[in-house]
Amino acid sequence: MAEIESERRPRRDADGRLVTVGDLVGVALAGWVTGIVVLLLFEGVMSLARAFDFGSSSGWLALILPVWLFTEEFRAAGYGAYRIVVAALAAGFGIAVGMTLAGLAAASFPPLVSGAVGALGLTVVYCLVWFYGLRWLSHRAG
Repeated sequence: MAEIESERRPRRDADGRLVTVGDLVGVALAGWVTGIVVLLLFEGVMSLARAFDFGSSSGWLALILPVWLFTEEFRAAGYGAYRIVVAALAAGFGIAVGMTLAGLAAASFPPLVSGAVGALGLTVVYCLVWFYGLRWLSHRAG
């Protein structure tokens, strides 16, 4: 049988940061989906046990794994004020977009769905601002 050489995914640089924006968004969204699946399983078990109604938990809990990823990316970025500035901007823009989307969805959907939509918006915006902002500002700072 022929051995196929495969490249490790997601790709990381020598410092441990994810190399491409696709890798960062992909890993973050995989964490978000995993959080949603675990939350849906928890909701299902609790509704079968009649502990509470299905959909009453906060969908924002799906952010646990993406926040862990963002913390590891922050740690791997090394030292410098630029990473603090970019993390604050990414968090600010991400929270603003996430809260806006969650607020729009809250009128029609239960907290599980509206929180999950907000968490998705926060995750994507944080990834984009972090990745491009960090690279741009680190090159400007030298």
